[in-house]
Amino acid sequence: MTPEEYKKMSEKASPPSPMGKNLLLAFLVGGLICAVGQGIQWALLENGLSRDGAGAATSAVLVFFSALLTGLHLYEKLAKHAGAGTLVPITGFANAMVSPALEFKREGFILGVGVKMFSIAGPVIVYGVAASAVYGLILAIWGAK
Repeated sequence: MTPEEYKKMSEKASPPSPMGKNLLLAFLVGGLICAVGQGIQWALLENGLSRDGAGAATSAVLVFFSALLTGLHLYEKLAKHAGAGTLVPITGFANAMVSPALEFKREGFILGVGVKMFSIAGPVIVYGVAASAVYGLILAIWGAK
């Protein structure tokens, strides 16, 4: 089979994607996730947390609920309809860590959950730590003013 024949066959078998609907749903769901996060932060600020403390607590709450919804298999149902709207960085990252861990839990906690949980998160953590070390070194050399 030639590449052209395969392309025609796959186009024939694939239903057309409703791009306008997909874009609208992604925008609305992503915006809703961000609005919920902003609401959580405002509530924390109103209850006396500092801006830094409220920001950290908001991140923790969003990660927790994203991981919980992933564990209950609700995040994937939302993602099926919302598409890219669920890829808001903090919730999408939590989902990306929990999903492989759940999928491979039958292989054990170390070789299954532990290894697969960091298959996506590992590179992000490594580059984050490396970048923070470089930025810290630059700050130490030139000094903070």
